[in-house]
Amino acid sequence: RRAILKLWSHPKAGPEEGIASVKIVLSRKGFDSASGGVASPILPDGSLLSLPIPDPAGTVPLAELRPRGVDIGQVVHDLTGGGVSAGTRVHLDPDLEESSVRRLDGWRPAFGQYSSAQGHLERHEVGAGDLFLFFGWFRQIELVGGRYRYVARAPDLHVLFGWLEVGEVLKAEALRTAPPWLHRHPHLDGTTRPRNCIYVAPSRGTHTKGGAGAFARYSDDLRLTAAESATRSVWRLPAWFLPGEHRPP
Repeated sequence: RRAILKLWSHPKAGPEEGIASVKIVLSRKGFDSASGGVASPILPDGSLLSLPIPDPAGTVPLAELRPRGVDIGQVVHDLTGGGVSAGTRVHLDPDLEESSVRRLDGWRPAFGQYSSAQGHLERHEVGAGDLFLFFGWFRQIELVGGRYRYVARAPDLHVLFGWLEVGEVLKAEALRTAPPWLHRHPHLDGTTRPRNCIYVAPSRGTHTKGGAGAFARYSDDLRLTAAESATRSVWRLPAWFLPGEHRPP
């Protein structure tokens, strides 16, 4: 997709040119059929709003979230028929937008992983300079009579909604001495998590603008789902994603 290529300052760079290769990790996040039960919304003005999954142990209630000034609590209440309310606590991860909640000085975007998911990243040696691309399940909504609802026959789509370039990886001792601005991150909630780890964005991106962020509005450049597909899980990707002799799927 063009959106992926637009993130890079030197998209053709590779080991053969004397520049270290960069790993791209596609990571599905936000509401799904098991957590939340509905699609994240594409707002009437085209804004993308990824909904963090409900979590009783979450450190942030939905009512406190105001990404780009949007009242996320009302949106979720309407779309779930009250099944998820403004008082529901959520797992705000990845945490990409400074405007989402009140921040302490020094805040930087961050993303946590643990258990088998973190083990997979470790086996592939994902670290500083590599890039996470976050995607989720999205669908167009509309505002009718003061309430939000999904547009009839609007397709279910997998859409890229954000990115995080890895600046540093915090594990074990580093997590025990994490800076104050990170203390509300859900992977520092006191729960014992095997292989617990937090990927923190750099203060200034090396390969991407800002090092991390959320795509503000939907465009076809961000759409992963193939236009001719009857299911959101069938994608159209650039040819360079195709596995080869030295490139496993």
